[in-house]
Amino acid sequence: MKTVQITGTGSALPERIVTNDDLAKLVDTSDEWIRQRVGIIERRAAETETVSSLAAQACENALSMAGKTAEEVDLIIVATCSPQELLPCAACQVQSKIGAEGATAFDLNAACSGFLFALQTASAYIQAGLYQNALVVGSEVLSKLMDYQDRSTCILFGDGAGAVFVENKEAATFGDRQAGVIMPSFVQGANGAKGDVLSCREGRYEGHFVEMDGQEVYRFATRQVPDCIKQSMEQMQMTADDIDLFLLHQANMRIIDSVAKHLKADRTKFPTNLEYRGNMSSAAIPVLLDELARAGRIKAGDRLMLSGFGAGLTYGACMVNWGFKA
Repeated sequence: MKTVQITGTGSALPERIVTNDDLAKLVDTSDEWIRQRVGIIERRAAETETVSSLAAQACENALSMAGKTAEEVDLIIVATCSPQELLPCAACQVQSKIGAEGATAFDLNAACSGFLFALQTASAYIQAGLYQNALVVGSEVLSKLMDYQDRSTCILFGDGAGAVFVENKEAATFGDRQAGVIMPSFVQGANGAKGDVLSCREGRYEGHFVEMDGQEVYRFATRQVPDCIKQSMEQMQMTADDIDLFLLHQANMRIIDSVAKHLKADRTKFPTNLEYRGNMSSAAIPVLLDELARAGRIKAGDRLMLSGFGAGLTYGACMVNWGFKA
C-alpha cells in the first residue's frame, strides 16, 4: 500500500547571528529579560539572503536527503508571510533557482501555521492522484518587518527556511505503524474575528511593521494548540502517551510548557530550537524537523505530532509516522 511520506528534509539559515545583547543596543531590553520571558538567546537575520534564496537552499538539501533531482519534482508550495516581492511568487522563484522546470508552483500564506497548511495541501493533492510528489517549504525573512523600537516584537522573530520532500511511496511498516503523513489526523482552523491581535499593515513599505497583542496571542495559543492536538489524537483514537515527539511552532518557551501541561504529556517529548532560532513563523516547524532528523533524534517508526498557530488567527495539527533514518 502506498502512503504520502516525508522522505527528505532540509533547512537554510542566514549567516548573520543577532544576540539578545545586540538587540539591547537598539531597544530597552536585556539578555536576562528576553530569556526569562520567551526563552530566546539569539536568532538569525538576513542581509543578502531572501525568502526565495533560503527556500531554494532548503529544497536542495531536502532533495539531496531524498535522493531526488529537481527535474523529478511535481509540485512546489512555499508557505510565507514575508515575501520580498508580490510578483512573481516565491515558489516560482524557487522553481527557477533549483531548476525544477516541470513543477507546478504557488505560495500559501497562513502565517506561522503556513507549513502545516502547505503540508496538508500537498498531501491532499498527492492522495487525489494529481501529483506524485511535492516540495513543501516554510521560508521567512521577518527581520525586514520588525520595528526595532518595539521590544515586544523585535526580540521574538528570526529568519530561515525549512523544507520537506513528500512523495507517494510504498509504505514501510514498523510494528503497528505504517510510515506516512496520516490524513485522518489533519486538523485546521481559523478565527478571523481575532485577526487584529497579530498584524502587519502593508509591511513592504517604510513605517509599517508587525504589531502584536502578546497577551491575546498567548491566551489563544495556550488554549487552541492543546485543543487541536487533542482533536487530532482523538481522530486517530490515540492519547499523548502514544506520541513519541511533539513538534510545536517555536514561538515562546512558556507556550510550549503550557501545552505540555494541558496535554499531561512528558515535557521531554517537546524538543525546541527557539533558543537559537527565535520565532521563524512558517519555517519554525520544518527547520526543527530537519535539525532533529539530521541529529538522529527521530528514528524510523516514531509518531510525530506537528502543531502550529499564527496570525489570522490560524491553527493546525497533524500526525506523521516517520519512515526512515536520515
